[in-house]
Amino acid sequence: MDIKAIFMGLAFAMMWSSAFTSARIIVADAPPLYSLSLRFLISGLLGILIAKALGQTWSLSRAQWRATWIFGICQNALYLGLNFVAMQWIEASLAAIIASTMPLMVALVGWAIFKDRVSAVGIFGLVAGIAGVVLIMGSRINGGVDLLGVGFCLTGAMALTFATLSVKGAASGGNVLMIVGLQMLVGAACLFALAVPLETWDVTLSPTWIAAFVYTTLVPGLMATWVWFMLVGRVGAVKASTFHFLNPVFGVAIAAALLGESINVVDFIGVLIIAGGILAVQLSKQKA
Repeated sequence: MDIKAIFMGLAFAMMWSSAFTSARIIVADAPPLYSLSLRFLISGLLGILIAKALGQTWSLSRAQWRATWIFGICQNALYLGLNFVAMQWIEASLAAIIASTMPLMVALVGWAIFKDRVSAVGIFGLVAGIAGVVLIMGSRINGGVDLLGVGFCLTGAMALTFATLSVKGAASGGNVLMIVGLQMLVGAACLFALAVPLETWDVTLSPTWIAAFVYTTLVPGLMATWVWFMLVGRVGAVKASTFHFLNPVFGVAIAAALLGESINVVDFIGVLIIAGGILAVQLSKQKA
């Protein structure tokens, strides 16, 4: 892996991890489902316009349309929708920690249900990652964390796990940015349909809220996705996935720096254990 790929991986992990902090700022002064629906509408339209400018089309294969709908519903509507709602009640750092366990969930379900072969290093990573989650959850539950918010984040991570396992390889065949844009429009439609009966559009506009919304729409929404696919094209999906181990570390650090969220010793140790577990699982795949 060359130095450019390393910088791309670090940039992706930083952008992806920062989304939880900016989302926490957004939901403090606006309804989460309406806000996320609007974000996906803008990001999706921009993605489609850029894709068209690059010569991509929406003449997709059956597998690509399937991936578009599954990821639009499971990733954008369920995973991110549940995370946005949950961050009304729980801290951004905890949401980032739970979300970062998705690679562990994918490996665990792949091994338990689809009989994927997992090396000793991978098994060690799974055990370590689960232990880190249990450690942090035990500490937070004793501290009075909102269990409904935790449940929403876990359900969202499981929805994204299902989507990831359901559409392996479906993005092959080109038109990747077009697929990403269409996925976002699917998510926007689903979330808007839920927001209308459940929420009231009531936003307290401030420079901080506007900056957080614009940042979330452009950076984690579009730029991180763009960098991710360039990284995958450069080094392959398996090597690129090793950067996921940085997500819990960056997520906690950014929330502490920008939101002032406190991190105790147990959280710090748990985050390191989870990061090490994710890295071990990804390295075991790379070795295989």
